[in-house]
Amino acid sequence: MTDRQVALVTGANKGLGLETARQLLHRGMTVVLGSRDPERGAVAAKRLDAEGRAVPVRLDVTEAADVEAAAEMLRREYGRLDVLVNNAGTVVDRLAVDTTAAEMRQNYEVNTFGVVTVIHAMLPLLRNSAAPRIVNVSSTTASMGMTSGGTDFGGDAASRMAYSSSKTALNMLTVQYAHAFAKDPELSHIKINSATPGYTATDLTQHRGTRTVEEGARIIVDLSTLTADGPTGGFFNDQGPVPW
Repeated sequence: MTDRQVALVTGANKGLGLETARQLLHRGMTVVLGSRDPERGAVAAKRLDAEGRAVPVRLDVTEAADVEAAAEMLRREYGRLDVLVNNAGTVVDRLAVDTTAAEMRQNYEVNTFGVVTVIHAMLPLLRNSAAPRIVNVSSTTASMGMTSGGTDFGGDAASRMAYSSSKTALNMLTVQYAHAFAKDPELSHIKINSATPGYTATDLTQHRGTRTVEEGARIIVDLSTLTADGPTGGFFNDQGPVPW
């Protein structure tokens, strides 16, 4: 058990997830780094923190057994979860006319269904927190209003039908969970929001992004540390609300 807040960040061994973990550590939290590759996760945790507050755990969000094992570790070691950052993601760079159903499923398995798997497993632990926060890492390209309006997102956003639509679905998950939590007295203290880091230089964007991971992680960390009067069920970047 620990008096520090406990955070779980999925896809945390590199890029945006690693930077989010770093910033949460600097906020005084114990951070559990979820990683598909346990060796890379261990290296990342050691790099982040010499005091043992960065804890690696094997976590492929598409594998129910991994998710359940991570939840059991959190229950055994900490008894609760204060912050859940659903950051793990994947992308298929293909124009809509060239994208196959199999490629769509690949994106949805990680970006959408994986989030449902993780949230479902972590809810008993989040319920035990005094101020639980869930942040779903989305994308500006998930905005139907901005996309249909012809917004220039940077990069070749037109080649990301699978990715963008999976993130649009993720935004709907955020809304649906927020409504469900509000109706349940045991869950109504949970705040859940979607965050878009913007066009960030990571492996996902082949490092073509115009924003640093430090900039991209800012809104994720802000939503992870909301006070009691903070929003829930919204979609935000570091400038404020983003249109659905």
